[in-house]
Amino acid sequence: MPPPNTGSALLNWISNFSTFLMHVERRFDPWIRPTFDALLRDRIARWTTALINLQRRNEGLKIAEEKLFPGEEKYLDSIISSFEKQMRLLWKPGGFERGGNTKTHGIVRGEYIVHDNLAPQFRHGIYAKGQTFPAWVRFSGPGPYITPDIDDVGFMSISIKLMGVPGPKLIEEEKFTLDMFGVSTPTFVTPDTKANAQLQFYFLNFKRSHVLDLIMQSLWVKTQSSPFEAPYFSCVPYLLGEGQAMQYSVWPKTKKRTPIPRLPFRPPDDYLRKAMVASLAKGDVEFDIRMQRQTDSHLMPIENNAVLWPEKLSPRVSVATLRLPKQKFDSPAQIAFAKQLSYNPWHTIAEHRPLGNQSRARRRMYLALSGLRHSMNEIPHYEPTGNEVFD
Repeated sequence: MPPPNTGSALLNWISNFSTFLMHVERRFDPWIRPTFDALLRDRIARWTTALINLQRRNEGLKIAEEKLFPGEEKYLDSIISSFEKQMRLLWKPGGFERGGNTKTHGIVRGEYIVHDNLAPQFRHGIYAKGQTFPAWVRFSGPGPYITPDIDDVGFMSISIKLMGVPGPKLIEEEKFTLDMFGVSTPTFVTPDTKANAQLQFYFLNFKRSHVLDLIMQSLWVKTQSSPFEAPYFSCVPYLLGEGQAMQYSVWPKTKKRTPIPRLPFRPPDDYLRKAMVASLAKGDVEFDIRMQRQTDSHLMPIENNAVLWPEKLSPRVSVATLRLPKQKFDSPAQIAFAKQLSYNPWHTIAEHRPLGNQSRARRRMYLALSGLRHSMNEIPHYEPTGNEVFD
């Protein structure tokens, strides 16, 4: 990780000191966090969400209704420019990595199994009937740096690429895929693209404080034990057929927690990948895919992704199983394969169109950053089939 370069000695010191405190906390977190989560996490999340909602105005939108806000394209231009500048500073041609969700813990084969006999309100798009899609599933760290696992900011992400999905796609870059995303915090770090464009020292901006967003993120970031042992949340909504919106989440079926080696001293740099390798050497790993329908347009907003959708208004319902069969996946060729792939939420069908300003931004942003990465690495765009074989 490069040293901070804010242009201010004071801000650089604050950044270094807060990073030091985080690294110390990570060494002891596994002994404290289970009790904290059981007793306090959900209660504090409800209080924090209530305070966030007190600051919001009810705009009277309909279910699944979007609302453009002024300056979206300007903020998006700023975000793309910042990412491109950062990527060019961090990486050399031939070795460009992703601008976010950067470190690949592993990319594994999977099956996405849609349940039979879902309730009618869920039977849209890929959920219209029971069926199974092959998948490439990438587990990653937060980025934008590739650090030892213990030194990252404490959350992980999942990217699921379904293959063999019929029907026209919203962008023609790929013909037969549908991409899904999740991070291990149930709300996004910023409510919208305007805040995202102001992300540097975002939480400590005294002119426009985001302390409540900091609290929500802090409730879920922690010392992770394995990418297979955390839930993942879409954070942003998608259509569920015309006139319905939903968020989805990915929940591990195991309650097991892999011990983190050597704590409170430094674990191996890639201990999360090693935990994945050990699990898939023993047998299959399964996740439960759950869907949460929007039932209140204000308390479950489309355009503000820092608001936790309350389960009291709409419970999460199991709709599919993600199965990762027993396999070996950590060959250099398969790890390198992850760099060939481009994930984009707009690799999808109309029934599951991404909703909200951050999803609208992702369409152009992901295309631009993926194009830069492939261009600098001289690797053409590749649409997988699921038939790929590695040594």
